[in-house]
Amino acid sequence: MSESGRSASDETSNTMVDRVRGGRSALWFLVEGNRVLVAGAMLAVSFALLIVLGTFGPGSISKLFDPAPIASVFTPTIIGIIMGVTLVLTFNQFVLAEELGPVADQRERMAGAMAFRRDTEDAVDRTTSPPEPSAFLRGLVEATGARADDLVAALESHPDLDDAVRRDVREYAEGIAADADRVADNLEGAQFGRFEVVKAALEYNYSWKIYTGNRVRNRHEDVLPDAVDEELEGLLEVLGFFGPAREHFKTLYFRWEIITLSRSLATLALPALSVSAYMILVFEVGDVAGTTAGIDHGLLFVGFAFALGVTPFAIFLSYILRVVTVAKWTLAIGPFILRETDRGADVDWE
Repeated sequence: MSESGRSASDETSNTMVDRVRGGRSALWFLVEGNRVLVAGAMLAVSFALLIVLGTFGPGSISKLFDPAPIASVFTPTIIGIIMGVTLVLTFNQFVLAEELGPVADQRERMAGAMAFRRDTEDAVDRTTSPPEPSAFLRGLVEATGARADDLVAALESHPDLDDAVRRDVREYAEGIAADADRVADNLEGAQFGRFEVVKAALEYNYSWKIYTGNRVRNRHEDVLPDAVDEELEGLLEVLGFFGPAREHFKTLYFRWEIITLSRSLATLALPALSVSAYMILVFEVGDVAGTTAGIDHGLLFVGFAFALGVTPFAIFLSYILRVVTVAKWTLAIGPFILRETDRGADVDWE
């Protein structure tokens, strides 16, 4: 089946929203949404659930007048905040370890990066590649689209080819060209540090493109003219550079996210600790006696204080949720696909 002919529910679909179970809402919650908003949504759900259970669940609201339950809730909150901040600072040590290496290691990193840039420039026929991650990835994506157009042009120069061969090669090339235009537009002007760059890179399903290209090439290798075969080989070569580039920028983005998370927790930790300490040392339910719409004011205050106290934990969860989700989606590099796919009538290797 060609790339353009797959159903929207296929796990090898070009767009992430079609590859993620749950659709747009799940994609927003897992990776797309602003992490502060995602954390706020989790806190709102926790607050609402606590109020509903406290009002309509089994038990008596009079227990709130005993300070022991409040202390038993907020004491572990203080411990959790301190442990969470310590854990994130430990993550930061791993991030900083890469930046504090000896000069020999730094030179090796620099040499590797420069060698990769030169190899990429040779593959895409450019003398200088852009320094910005989004522009670099966009150049690679546009190069695959240009190579796909060259493949169609080479195909047109051999009108005597079998119709089945022309159809397979054309559908493959045109599918890549169309998808390259879409992803290149998404990458234009994207700023590193935001999720847009990684998101656009994830949208480009290069693993399936490499696999499909090899399948088309192997299926018709006996009849493909040399010019067509060379263009197809060149296209697969450029696609092969996209994987390492994406993994490199993904790693840098993960480090960026951990640093951002650390700054957020450092800002929120002390206010959250102060609220939790206040609830243990000072607060008494009798000071806010009364009800609103049948909901006890003490329960509302405790629920609100609890939400403030666990705010650092919610921020931590929202960032880690994005990092581990992207890591799961990109575990394999190259022509390996960990999701279930429909490969049609491929050769069975087992």
